[in-house]
Amino acid sequence: MLSDIEIAQQVKMQPVTEIAEKLGIDQDDLELYGKYKAKLSYDLIRKVEDRKPGKLVLVTAITPTPAGEGKSTTTVGLAQGLQKIGKKVIVALREPSLGPCFGIKGGAAGGGYSQVVPMEDINLHFTGDFHAITSAHMLLSAMLDNSIQQGNPLNIDPRRIIWKRVVDMNDRALRNIVIGLGGKAHGVPREDGFDITVASEVMAILCLASNLHDLKERLKRIVVAYNYDGKPVTAEDLHAAGAMAALLKDAVKPNLVQTLEHVPAIIHGGPFANIAHGCNSVMATRTALRLADFTITEAGFGADLGAEKFFDIKCRQAGLAPDACVLVATVRALKMHGGVAKADLKEPNVEAVKKGLPNLGKHIENIFKFGVPVVVAINIFAQDTKEELQAVYDYCAGMGVNVALSDVFAKGGEGGVELAKEVVALAESGMARFKPVYPLDMPLRKKVETIVKEIYGGDRVEFQAKAAQALDQYEKEGYGNLPVCMAKTQYSLSDDPALLGAPSGFTVNVKNAKISAGAGFIVIYTGDIMTMPGLPKKPAAENIDVTDEGKISGLF
Repeated sequence: MLSDIEIAQQVKMQPVTEIAEKLGIDQDDLELYGKYKAKLSYDLIRKVEDRKPGKLVLVTAITPTPAGEGKSTTTVGLAQGLQKIGKKVIVALREPSLGPCFGIKGGAAGGGYSQVVPMEDINLHFTGDFHAITSAHMLLSAMLDNSIQQGNPLNIDPRRIIWKRVVDMNDRALRNIVIGLGGKAHGVPREDGFDITVASEVMAILCLASNLHDLKERLKRIVVAYNYDGKPVTAEDLHAAGAMAALLKDAVKPNLVQTLEHVPAIIHGGPFANIAHGCNSVMATRTALRLADFTITEAGFGADLGAEKFFDIKCRQAGLAPDACVLVATVRALKMHGGVAKADLKEPNVEAVKKGLPNLGKHIENIFKFGVPVVVAINIFAQDTKEELQAVYDYCAGMGVNVALSDVFAKGGEGGVELAKEVVALAESGMARFKPVYPLDMPLRKKVETIVKEIYGGDRVEFQAKAAQALDQYEKEGYGNLPVCMAKTQYSLSDDPALLGAPSGFTVNVKNAKISAGAGFIVIYTGDIMTMPGLPKKPAAENIDVTDEGKISGLF
């Protein structure tokens, strides 16, 4: 059996100029990065702004397990399936982070015969967007410390600096550090730390900005610290926004590539959904909607994280109205939610599937709360039995939801035709009545409580003193009308990763909150969530290599 990277390397890609031609894009509107990658020009984005948008379809999933759900693979396979039935389609995805690529997760460009290519480039440096985001973030960090070094004219309180540094790698040793050691010439000593680049507010800003002007205005609003009078200090106060925008002027342009079956793919931005808002860029999605009849996009992790933020943050800020939603599940994952150990998943176990189905049911209920119709896609495995699959069909029928089998990993677009037909029917049904789950004028604590009770299924929220104080402060500063971005474990509907299935009666503990004024939301930190992951005992990096001829192996 071929690995993902071996499959990708065997495919003959079309020049990206030919992919662009399918969308009516002239070569003059492309900025080429070699033969198979290109950025879309500002001129193109402006030219298509007034076109009528096509249908927007979100792909999300049940609560992730080590058994895997295959959300990105299903997203790519669905787009290929839509092309198979004659639809003009674009898949709009996030860019992978280097941290997970070399850590535990591996690559994030789909899998099997449903991938985006060139997968090695996409999973590694791609067009340099993440490097530009890291550089812009670190420039602001350097200018902040330089201001303190140069007499501290903004009266910054070093004890109240909230702007960490970032690097796009899993490096737990950098979570908490001390900087400025070595004497007067080397800066003012203080505590600091690193987040992973995908958690950077600069990443969120790039993904939520509607154009370059909006990007610069958002950068100005970043709050980096507080002065001794308790007033916020911003990137504009440090005169940093212009230089940051200059570093990001190319990174803000969406990237055009292709799937294994030459479906156009726009890949841009990459925030994690467990610690950020988890969606690709607004510019990418809006542009795709005006270039194709169907845009297939995804949001990270389960529907309680990525989909909630897609609906409550991205769609609200960007004025998007999704037409349909695909909820990806596997029999294997449902068995894990039903209490089966990973080592025993190959054994048929209908009762375990039935015990795990309430997790699927909770996510279906949640999507309905946003007024979006949903179809369940079962990403099938060879060991799935008819009885196990029938249990899923029966359960979903009881909830009034259709089910489609997805075999896109093994068969590519052909394995996604059944799902594609269901999606077209759903998106064209006119059933969508999109609405966020809470209004913006609701108090911040109430917004958190609404998500916990309505989306997670919890009973109550415990706000630790630090979090309560921060939320009160943000409301006094005029940020009370912002949405909240929940930072929570992806492995459970609760804040406890060990609570599988569809738990109830639990309390979510909010330990802190942080303003992301430029991105336009308040980050809510729950449980033991970390913004700088660590490497596992055996990192995926140990299996990655490159030949003398430059051919990469072991990436996924």
